[in-house]
Amino acid sequence: MLYVLLVGLVAGALAGLIVRGKGYGCLLNIIVGVIGAWFGNWLLHEFGIFIESGLMGNLLTAVIGAVALLALVGLIRKIAN
Repeated sequence: MLYVLLVGLVAGALAGLIVRGKGYGCLLNIIVGVIGAWFGNWLLHEFGIFIESGLMGNLLTAVIGAVALLALVGLIRKIAN
């Protein structure tokens, strides 16, 4: 469980830096990172891309998913306004 939280924290912070130039704070970084890991795993498998497991593979998958998730949320916000 601690592994998931730490990977989520790092992935969420990196995704925040990539998308908006700063993180979202500890709790939101964890939430974005954990949801991003799930979303990234699903998304990559849909495209037939398989990244090796392990810390770096899990982190890369989580960052890709978190960036895609944040981009999707930003797009939905723009459409809604």
